[in-house]
Amino acid sequence: MSKTIVLIHGAWLNSRSWEHWKTRYESQGYSAIAPDWPGDEGDPADLRAHPRKALTKFGPKEIVDHYEKIIRALPERPILIGHSAGGVWVQYLLDKGLGVAGVAIDPAPTPGVGLGPQAVVSAFPVLGDPFSGGKMKSMTRKFFRTRFANGLPAEFADEHYDRYIVPTAGKVYWDGVIGGGAGKITWNSKVRPPLLLIAGGKDLIADASMTKAIYDHQKKAASETAFKLFEDRSHWTCAEPGWETVADFALSWAVKHTAPAAVTA
Repeated sequence: MSKTIVLIHGAWLNSRSWEHWKTRYESQGYSAIAPDWPGDEGDPADLRAHPRKALTKFGPKEIVDHYEKIIRALPERPILIGHSAGGVWVQYLLDKGLGVAGVAIDPAPTPGVGLGPQAVVSAFPVLGDPFSGGKMKSMTRKFFRTRFANGLPAEFADEHYDRYIVPTAGKVYWDGVIGGGAGKITWNSKVRPPLLLIAGGKDLIADASMTKAIYDHQKKAASETAFKLFEDRSHWTCAEPGWETVADFALSWAVKHTAPAAVTA
């Protein structure tokens, strides 16, 4: 059984967003790593104050390639857990046969699956700007409070925004939603490791219906595929109160359905 976990963050976040999950998994004897997207490393406050223009060069393909190199260098095939866009990267990495199991939490729009109505509304601040593909975009506190973290008690909104939110390159949206992402996913794959898709009933970024539609495609694969809906969870499910329930469910499922581990290096 693999004792290595790779945690993959989504847009508007970096590796700090996994700090509590990482600590929880490590306390259970796992080696948990949370690599940043290329150029996303650092303190979120500094990244907000000084957005890195270099990040506009990295879209889905470059980010997936980045994680593939990291995973192939590990001494064993890991469990992959991703949130939002990270949930899409997990699907691409599993499609390459990487990992022993994967969990995609509130996955962002995935090529081959139509956008849900909430996803369309939430993507508009980026896609509504025709020049945003070459820009760094910042999330407003209002958007964070009312759409991204609508399941978080209001008194914690500013604290969480200050600690976790970073700018994101518009290229990730344009390439991911309009440009076909990192390529096609083989839905009926014979090599894809087991996959769990988790949705939130109150998610206003990645509709639960969209996650269910992804599941309907992914279940064509030869390995185990499952769908779990947490009715009372928002897109901020990995950090809002009760995150432990989601973290424990994700790991428990992955361990139970893991594919045979093997050396990757």
